[in-house]
Amino acid sequence: MKIIKKIDELRPIIKSWKREGLTIGLVPTMGYLHEGHKSLIDRAVKENDRVVVSDFVNPTQFAPNEDFETYPRDLDADAALCEAAGADVIFNPEPDEMYRDALTFVDMNKITKVLCGKTRPIHFSGVCTVVSKLFNIVTPDRAYFGQKDAQQLCVIKKMVEDLNFDIEIVGCPIVRESDGLAKSSRNTYLSPEERKAALCLSRSLEIGRRMAESGETDAKAITDAVRNEISKEPLARIDYVELVDLTTLEPLETVKKPLLCAIAVYIGKTRLIDNFIME
Repeated sequence: MKIIKKIDELRPIIKSWKREGLTIGLVPTMGYLHEGHKSLIDRAVKENDRVVVSDFVNPTQFAPNEDFETYPRDLDADAALCEAAGADVIFNPEPDEMYRDALTFVDMNKITKVLCGKTRPIHFSGVCTVVSKLFNIVTPDRAYFGQKDAQQLCVIKKMVEDLNFDIEIVGCPIVRESDGLAKSSRNTYLSPEERKAALCLSRSLEIGRRMAESGETDAKAITDAVRNEISKEPLARIDYVELVDLTTLEPLETVKKPLLCAIAVYIGKTRLIDNFIME
């Protein structure tokens, strides 16, 4: 497995794979890889001849008051995980390699202004820009994204449709700890007390899921139940709890599939997201 930091070094490798008729899978990540990322890599390895994992903490999706500088990084551990999983290349550029003198950015309306977009207004422009660049650099046949970032997955699918990228977007299920907490690189920020408090996210979503599966049709009743459960935890501060259409991300008044129940909650200073989906 190779670790490549320059676009001009990666492109000849991609071209040689294309000449051989090999299929390419891309797993875009910000590094500090865990079992959730590994599940994406495992699927990409299974479904493609070659796999590229991007390992890049993207500065354009962080606001000035967010955690770009402190976001966890460990390239050695990432490389060990990728090699064990069977990836062929880690693409690990520096910010200047990706954005030197850049004047062009990719933005989107409507579905980027809701949920996480309400409090992170520049976030999805950064996501769309870096993913577009990765698509153009790697030219993959398939790209793999986790469903924990459900809004991101929805945004990427729409961008691919709108900009006519010839790429299949594959959404992969959330991977959780044994106690239900969704795997996240930001879990490392949590103190032991906060780690225990964070279980209110998965616990509240399970209440909402059971209500929906049992035939509850009032969307507000479900979101109220989720809010109430989270509010029992003193260390939790709710950013949002919403039940929306899975494709348009428009709020639902009546429960109907496909739906997304998405939450963002601060545990201490750490903002965590989680969700459940009903197709």
